[in-house]
Amino acid sequence: MKGKKVLQLGLGMQGKAALYDIVKSDSVSEVIVADSSPDLSRYIATIGSEKIKPLNLDATNTSVIRDLMKKVDIVIELLPNTFAYPIGQMAAEIGVNLVSSSYFANINEQDSRKRQQRQKDLEELHKEAQKKDISILCEFGMDPGIDLILSKQVVNELDEVQVFYSYGAGFPDKGAGNNPIHYKFTWSIAGVLGSYLRSARVISEGKSIDIKAEDMFAPENTHVLKVDEIGFPLECFANGDSAHYASLLGIKEKVFNMGRYICRWTGHGAFWYVMAKSGLIDNKPVEVEGVKISPNRFVADILASQKQFYYGENERDVALIRIDGRGLKNGKPTRIIYQIIDKRNLETGFTSMQRTVGFTASIGAQMILDGILKKKGLLSPMDVPFDYFLKELQKRGMDIRRMEFDWKGEMEP
Repeated sequence: MKGKKVLQLGLGMQGKAALYDIVKSDSVSEVIVADSSPDLSRYIATIGSEKIKPLNLDATNTSVIRDLMKKVDIVIELLPNTFAYPIGQMAAEIGVNLVSSSYFANINEQDSRKRQQRQKDLEELHKEAQKKDISILCEFGMDPGIDLILSKQVVNELDEVQVFYSYGAGFPDKGAGNNPIHYKFTWSIAGVLGSYLRSARVISEGKSIDIKAEDMFAPENTHVLKVDEIGFPLECFANGDSAHYASLLGIKEKVFNMGRYICRWTGHGAFWYVMAKSGLIDNKPVEVEGVKISPNRFVADILASQKQFYYGENERDVALIRIDGRGLKNGKPTRIIYQIIDKRNLETGFTSMQRTVGFTASIGAQMILDGILKKKGLLSPMDVPFDYFLKELQKRGMDIRRMEFDWKGEMEP
């Protein structure tokens, strides 16, 4: 359907990629881009599309955002993650479709009562969205996002899943990891450090094992992954609640080993293990000469001030999404791997992280606008039509592979 209007909230790194992609849609006649950057209009002018209407706006100005939501067919929300759930609530209340790359669940909340309350609130949001006949698609970026779509497909292709490993990672390509931590940032540095102090849960021999946030990088919680297409070994660290996703995927009763991991160059974990154990990436503020500041913010600002932690003009980053499922298919032990590798496009300048998050959000919005994704309510990536979505990624130049082998009984990652 043509003539649809889009409101995009946020024009950060991922937002730029989403905008680049969404304006190409024949279904879209107008994209209102709201952001607080003083360079907003100048950046929009460089794109040269008459579809785009820039609006300088602070994301805390909820009254203006509400008014804008009433005038469009869909919202693409790419603000800092603290805005995601409140914006989702607004969309459900007003009755407008929405796509967000962020979690609506409070995944880092340690208070079980607060987590349970948020879950109840999300159930109500789902009912309200169904009542308003709209689709609210959250967690729709790279990880979470593409990984969950591939995960659901692997589960669907196996009759019984006994081992399941999921990898979602971004890291420098060969030659680009040329700094002391062998890593460069493509999104919020504070956000990266926040993900480095996040408790995890894996399933080992049928039992859930909790990993404390400060032990994420401990040697006993680390393994090495070798992917031929990458060309160098990767250190992998548990990140996220595998038991939760086992339930979502419907495999919790049968799966024997399961883990969700991020990957970095080897040696990266040893540095951040010391930092975590030393309290240098904690969120709790400390007082320094009468000023309160969190160690996380302090370290993030130090790193942000140095060019060596950002990609140069001709340096590439790599995004890896890899789902490795093992079990039974037609009575035979079978291993199925889906893998996506993407690298920075030096012609457009978009990093692989911008492409896998921003393009994914744009594709999600287009699927809703074009009636490809018909389901209503609060949706997850697992509700998205697999074949259609993968074809859209392929159109955007992403390397997608499916591998199937006889499973020899290997249980480890």
